[in-house]
Amino acid sequence: MKIEFICIGKTSKKYIEEGINEYIKRIEHYTTFNFSTIKDIKNTKNMPVSTYKEKEGQLILSKISDKDFVVLLDEKGKMFNSINFSKFIENKQITGVRKLFFIIGGAYGFCKSVYERANFKLSLSPMTFSHQPVRILFLEQLYRAFTIIKNESYHK
Repeated sequence: MKIEFICIGKTSKKYIEEGINEYIKRIEHYTTFNFSTIKDIKNTKNMPVSTYKEKEGQLILSKISDKDFVVLLDEKGKMFNSINFSKFIENKQITGVRKLFFIIGGAYGFCKSVYERANFKLSLSPMTFSHQPVRILFLEQLYRAFTIIKNESYHK
């Protein structure tokens, strides 16, 4: 199974980029993994939020196919503990999902068409996180999930 992680906007802090790169290396030990960003939309000062979200949505939808399993990281999604998240990942492997997408939207969330396309919504916490640190947080949990699946000692 290949996993794709898509975020809106570039990583601007070096320490966050270093953390992302560290977890990407770790995750690649277990699966084919791709981390990508979609550039921020320009000239948005006078743009209505709905238009902004639609433009982001078009860019997101252009990256996925009808066969992909799409998980949105969303505050209204289902919350898992680490063990249950690892079971979720393992289930996708067992059921033959070829490409699993995890997507973090922009500052205003996702547009209706992206919500309609999603197969699942996942919440990391009832708290709101900045888009950059949450990347490391999610990648650490993804890495942890694989170590749980492999019964390795990382998760204690």
